Amino acid sequence: MKQAEDLKRWMKENLHGDPVIWAVVVGLSLLSILAVYSASGSLAFRYSESTEHYLLKHAALVILGMVGMFYAHKLDYRYYSKLSRMGLLVAIPLLLFAYFFGPNINDSKRWIVIPLINQQFQPSDLAKLALIANVAAMLAKRQAKITSANWKETLLPVMIWCGLVCGLIALSNVSTAVILLATCMLLMFFGRVPMKFLAALLVVGVMAGSVALAVGSRGKTALARIERFMDRTNLDYQTEQSFIAIANGGLFGRGMGKSHQKNFLPHPYSDFIYAVILEEYGMFGGVLVLFLYLVLLYRGMMAVASSSNAFGGLLSAGLSFLLAIQAMLNMAVAVGLVPVTGQPLPLVSMGGTSLLFTGISFGIILSVSRGEISGSLSTAKVKNRVPPKGNVLREQVA
Repeated sequence: MKQAEDLKRWMKENLHGDPVIWAVVVGLSLLSILAVYSASGSLAFRYSESTEHYLLKHAALVILGMVGMFYAHKLDYRYYSKLSRMGLLVAIPLLLFAYFFGPNINDSKRWIVIPLINQQFQPSDLAKLALIANVAAMLAKRQAKITSANWKETLLPVMIWCGLVCGLIALSNVSTAVILLATCMLLMFFGRVPMKFLAALLVVGVMAGSVALAVGSRGKTALARIERFMDRTNLDYQTEQSFIAIANGGLFGRGMGKSHQKNFLPHPYSDFIYAVILEEYGMFGGVLVLFLYLVLLYRGMMAVASSSNAFGGLLSAGLSFLLAIQAMLNMAVAVGLVPVTGQPLPLVSMGGTSLLFTGISFGIILSVSRGEISGSLSTAKVKNRVPPKGNVLREQVA
């Protein structure tokens, strides 16, 4: 009983911000460990490892992501405005290094192998986080000055950063670049940027993407996937196996760890983990996962309306939308609504440093909500405080 009270006290003192987001993140993390443990059997067989090896490795990475989230939510979100430009200046050379010198995996160069720990790192994870924070910071500073007359000083830098970063990512990862561009356009919309400049950003993104498709490593793959998707008489192998998994799951699923198609699905522990969840937990389990991501999107977007700081509202909305749309795309691939992509399910799929950056993203969202909650409480205290007689002037000045 005392231990439970101590834990409750520690959580109250150390875990700040939106409690709903905390609950959803913990729930998705537990689901991730269960789903990856079930789906990693084929990977263990391929490399002659035990499934417990991948369970422990993935659990350690999930814990690392939670630690990153904890410390990110402790930092005042306004500091991320200063860190964002530095993050971009680090991410851009890393994106170029990964494209020219990174290991070629599935005809794509998007990783860097970290020495000593031999862990793969995607520079695009850092670039996404830094670009959204930087765009939010630039829009927040320039909001009152955004007009057609001075667009070169206010909006042109935003478009250049978006086009540059999205173009570099598109060299090896088209779907991530598209999601990031859509997120930047959403931020500009929330930042009250006129529609004609949103259209201009779209043109810049299309041009940068076209160049990236022409010279990059994923152009032919992207076009081939779109062509196969349009031909519904001849399904992709991945899509066919995913449909079988969904059909096997039905409404209530086959049960935890009892997926059959995990032995046939390509990457059932990452790209197609949602199909495994649907087979094991059924349609009800799949809808529950979808609902959790929608809750995260809603709670993150609330900052746009409630935030007293433009940067905080834009930052929370941008990160929430990015994570939610990535989740929706992963789930849409599993049920055959869009062409096959390589997008993992955030916080659920097996990953390396992507779990860390996902945790940091959630931590920043929590930092924004923590600041708003603290600000609301402080304002309420000031409003409810009754100053003593004879000290009215001093209280008003204070």
